[in-house]
Order: sequence, then C-alpha cells, then structure tokens
Amino acid sequence: MNNYIRDLLSFLDASPTSVQASQQIVKRLEERGFVALDEGKKWKLKPGAKYYLRRDTSVVALVTGSQPLAKTGFQLAAAHIDSPGLKLKPSSLKTDGNVARVAMEVYGGPIISSWIDRELGIAGRAAVNYGKEVRVVPVDLQKPVAVIPNAAIHLNREVNNGFIYNKQVHLQAIVDVGRQEGDPLKAAVAKSLKVKPEQIVELELFLYDFAKAALGGLQGNLLFSGRLDNLGMSHAILSAIMASDKPKATCAAVLYDHEEIGSETRQGAGSSMLSVVLDRVGISLGLDAEERHLALSNSFLISADMAHAYHPSYPEKYEQSCSPVMNGGPVIKWQAGHKYATTAASAQRFAALCEAAKVPCQKFMMRSDLLCGSTVGPIVSAQLGIPVVDVGDPLWAMHSARETAGVEDHLAMIKVLTKFYS
Repeated sequence: MNNYIRDLLSFLDASPTSVQASQQIVKRLEERGFVALDEGKKWKLKPGAKYYLRRDTSVVALVTGSQPLAKTGFQLAAAHIDSPGLKLKPSSLKTDGNVARVAMEVYGGPIISSWIDRELGIAGRAAVNYGKEVRVVPVDLQKPVAVIPNAAIHLNREVNNGFIYNKQVHLQAIVDVGRQEGDPLKAAVAKSLKVKPEQIVELELFLYDFAKAALGGLQGNLLFSGRLDNLGMSHAILSAIMASDKPKATCAAVLYDHEEIGSETRQGAGSSMLSVVLDRVGISLGLDAEERHLALSNSFLISADMAHAYHPSYPEKYEQSCSPVMNGGPVIKWQAGHKYATTAASAQRFAALCEAAKVPCQKFMMRSDLLCGSTVGPIVSAQLGIPVVDVGDPLWAMHSARETAGVEDHLAMIKVLTKFYS
C-alpha cells in the first residue's frame, strides 16, 4: 500500500471530530520539525524555517521562503477539518423505561438516514476540573456506544417511500439499556479520562461512524470512510506542506474548522485568523505596510474541498458536459454566483500545475436548476483580495456518514499540491 494512502487511513480513523483532527495535524507537523507559534507573544521568524499556529481547533502551517516575500507573495492552500454530523445536546440524557437516550442537534447538512442503524462512537472534548485548574481535553470513548435505530418496517410501512426523520423526535441516540444510576454517559467519559464524574464540568461531544476507513473495489482503488469531506483534502494539503523543503515563496497550509456551519466563528474562514497570521509573518520578516500589501497582491490560494463525482444511478442530477469521474483526477469547480471562487485565470494556473505534475484535470459545474454548496475559497478571496481556485477530488455520497473517494485522485492531488509548494 502506498505510504500516503496508509497515512490517510490512519488519519481518518484517528480523527472522529475536528478536535482529534486538529491534534493529528499538529502531531504530524511537529514530527516534521514545525515549531509552534503563540498568538500572545512576538514572532521572530527566519527564512527557510517551518512554523505552525493553532487557534482552538484550526491550524495554519508555514514554511518561510528564501526569496523576498513582497515579490513572491504567499502560496496558500486551504481546506476544512469539520464534517456534517450529529452533536449531542448538553445535559440531555434521559431515561424512558429502561432505555437511556441523548438528544442530538444536527451539525451542518448531513444525510440523516445514513446515521440510522449504525454503530456509533462518541468523541469530542470535555472541560475537566483538576483542582488547581480546569483544562479542556479530548474525548474519544473508542468503542461503539450509541445507536439510532429505525422502527421496524412492520411499524412504519412508509420508511421506503420517502420517510422524513423528525430531527427533534427521531434523532435520539440510545447509549444504554437496563437500570441506570446517575449519568452513564458522564461516567463513561470520566472513566476514559481516568477522572471522577464530578470533575467533569462541561461536555462537547459528537457521534461518529465507528467503522474503520478501508480500501475497496475489485482493484482496491476506492476509499470507504466517514469524514472524507473534508479530511481527504486536509490530508492532501498537510502531506504537501510537510514535503515542502526550502521553497522560494513562503508557503502556508490553512486548515479551518466550522466550514460546515458557515465559518463565522473565532477560528473559521470568516475570522481574522489568516489575515492576522499573514500580516504578522510580514512584520516578523521585516516588511513595512506597503510591502505587506505587495505580498498579498502577489499571493494565490488553492481552496481544496471534495467535489461531486458522476453517479451513474443519478444521471439526471449532473451537468453532462462537466461531470467528473472517479479516479479521473483533481476537479476544478465553477459556479456563476461565486459559490466557488474560480476564475479563468485561477483555473488556468491550477491546470498548469496539473500538467506540470503529470496528472489529469477535470471540471465540475452544477445543473442550473440545482443549488450549489460553497467552500472557504470565496470567503478568503473576499477578505484578502487574492485570486482563488476551488478544486477537489471526486466523491460519492457527500455528507453521508460513509462516503466513497478514489485512491488515484488522492495521490494525484498530493502531487499537484506538492508541485505548488515547491
């Protein structure tokens, strides 16, 4: 198995929520010699050095270039690490008969039916009182502990006729049966953290598909996993920035949280994070205000988010002239309303990178009678005034608890991004 694919599978399995994904990103960066930056302290950056900044769950990785920043600008690639799913409502555990359930809140836009009748894990983070201080620590129970069961078809004859799941009523996750004393969920979290239940101050938890990421297809060239949107592109960007060695231009990988809920958070794409980082990099490298503006004017961003692969069972859902196929190469995404930030100039630049990396390139456009999703690309482009191209690898069942992507597409995207950062 290719090392990049092996690492992708490991990354997916170790990242049930954005909390763990952020941890995994930092772990990999530190293993490659990236040094942490503190927003609360002055930065003293050096050319040809590697750094990272973590703001809550979002991460920016930097490799400073050997040539003047005002001349080369920033080579930026951005993705998001969160995925649509179900978030536990705090303090919502209740017992009905002998069944312990927790209420769920929908996070982003998941395909709800894909979460039903599945072995589900619980992960996220907890605020824990350790006596002298309260620390926020990651949580992963690391076993299937929850299920949202369907009613039997004998009790719901309409389940195969477009049944609509009520988000308040039907998305209650069962976590225990039998006699319970106290809060069995808090007790399980406490046990996993090796603390007492009364030490847990707050919980911020999500359900996740417990099945491991796997390769499939008769030729082993398909990827089956939850959270491929958008951990797949996050892994590709991370792999490329870690391979960057003494680039001429200053390179950055921007891995945001909260894209699936609109990005308007402290660490989302709509926040100050990236603009502050780029400005402080310029200041630390000795650029004046005019030179920092010159650096931005010479910058370029690749916004990488998974794309819709052509699905032969639903041909009526696609623009036939722009329907990318699985394992057909990276996809350039276009949309007239600028939900994707691609322009002719930015598309040409990415296509040239694909040609230089010797990988194929595809295009995607939505049908005119269907709504389009969006990415971090237009947000960053508007904030910083830099050209952006929106790209991604083809994907089936986007926003399902279990998605499908292509091995060859992932490797091709890493090649293109590595060329971009070189």
